[in-house]
Amino acid sequence: MRTNRCKGARACARHTFRDLIVLCCFCIAPCLCSAQSAFNSVIRRALEKSSRVRAAELDLKKAQQNLAIAKDIFVPSVVTGGGLGWTYGITLSVPTIFTVNAQSLVYSNQQRFAIRAAHADVQAAQFALAEARQQTEEDVAIALIELDQNQAALAALSEQQDFSAKLVSILEDRVRAGLDSELDLHKAQRGALQMDLQRLQAEDDRASLQSHLSELTGLPESEVQVAHDSIPEIPDLRTADPNPQSSLATPGLRAAEATARAKMERAKGEANYTWRPIINFAAQYGRVSPINDVSSFYNLHENYNTANLGVIFSFPMFDRIRKDAARASAADAARSEIDIQNQRFEENANRMKMTRSVRLIETRAKMAELDLAIAQDELKSVGIQLHGTGGSPPITPKEEQQAKIQERQKYIDLLNARLELAKARISLMRQTGQLDDWVGAATVASGHH
Repeated sequence: MRTNRCKGARACARHTFRDLIVLCCFCIAPCLCSAQSAFNSVIRRALEKSSRVRAAELDLKKAQQNLAIAKDIFVPSVVTGGGLGWTYGITLSVPTIFTVNAQSLVYSNQQRFAIRAAHADVQAAQFALAEARQQTEEDVAIALIELDQNQAALAALSEQQDFSAKLVSILEDRVRAGLDSELDLHKAQRGALQMDLQRLQAEDDRASLQSHLSELTGLPESEVQVAHDSIPEIPDLRTADPNPQSSLATPGLRAAEATARAKMERAKGEANYTWRPIINFAAQYGRVSPINDVSSFYNLHENYNTANLGVIFSFPMFDRIRKDAARASAADAARSEIDIQNQRFEENANRMKMTRSVRLIETRAKMAELDLAIAQDELKSVGIQLHGTGGSPPITPKEEQQAKIQERQKYIDLLNARLELAKARISLMRQTGQLDDWVGAATVASGHH
C-alpha cells in the first residue's frame, strides 16, 4: 500500500510539474512577442516623434496663419484710447476724453494676388509635410528591414563560426598526423578570423541601426525590435498598378511648384499696383472733453459727441519703389520656374535610373538564390558521400565543414542581395508615389490580424 501511494504521489508531482511548465510557456510567450514591435506600429511612432515631420507641421500652421492674416485685412480693426490734460487758449484739435477708431481694407487689386499667393504657400507647406512623412517612412522602413536582415545574418554567421572552429580543429589533427600542411591550417585560421570580423561588423551595424531607430521613434535601443512576420511583402513594381496621379511628381516637386506659383502671384500683385483703385473703410467716434472750456472756442450746441463714417478712395499714380520691386519679384518667379524644370528633369532621370537599378539588383538576387540552391545541393551530396552511400568515394570531415561554411556564406550573400533589392524597391516606391499605399496596406493587414 505504501509503495502504491508513493508511486501515485510521484505521478501527481510529475503531472503538476508538467502543468506548471506548460503554464509558464503560455505566460512567457506573450512577453516574448511583446518584446518585438509590429512594422507599422514602429512607423507610426516614428511619424509622431519625427522632428522633420513636426517642423513641416509647424511650417503648415505658419502658412495657414499667413493666409488668415491676408484675409483678416478686410475685417475692421478697432482701437480705442483716451486721456485728460490741461489746455490754454484755443486748441489746434478738439480735445476728447476718449475716441474709438475702426478701419479696414475694402478693395485692393494687389491684396487679391497676395491672398492667392498665401493659398499657394499653404499648398506648398502641405506638400512639404507629405514629403517629410514619406522621407520618414522610407528611412524607418529601410532601417527595420535592414535590422531584420541583420538578425538573420548574425544567426548564419554564428553557425558559420561553429563550422569554421570545427574545421580548424580537424586541420590541427590532420597537421599533427601529417595529412595536411601548416599552410592549410593557417588558411583555415584566417578564414575563422575573417568570419569573426564579419560578425563584429554585423553587431556594430546592429547597434547603429538600433541607435538610429531609437532616435526616430523615441524607444530605448534595447526595445527596438521588429517582428519578421509583420514586415509586408514589397511588391514587384513592374507588375504593380501605380497611381498615375502620384507618379507624375513627388510631393517635394509639387511643393516647389506651389512655391513658384506663390512668387508669381506676388509678382503680379506688385506689377498691378499703380492705377488700380484702393478702397478703405474708416469710422470714428469721440467724446469731446467738457473740462477744457472747448465751448468757448467751438459752438458745440451742448453736443459733446462726435462721429464720422465713410470710405476712402485712392489711385496710386506713380511709385518707383513698387515698380522696381515688381521687377525683382518677376525675376525671382522666373528663376523659380527654371529651378522647377531642373528639379523635374532630375526627378525623371533619377526615377529611370532607379528603375534600371532595380532590374539589375533583381537579377543579382536571382543569381544569389541559384548560388544558394547549388551550395545546398552540394552540401547534400557531401553528406551522402560522407557516409559512403552514393557510390562515389567518401569524403573527409574537412570537406564536409568546408561545404557547410560555403553554404552559409551563400545564404549570407543572398540576404545581402535581398536587402539591396528591398532598399531599391522602397526608394522607387517613394519616387513613384506608391510608398503611402504600401505602408497603408501594411497597417490594414496588421489591423486584421
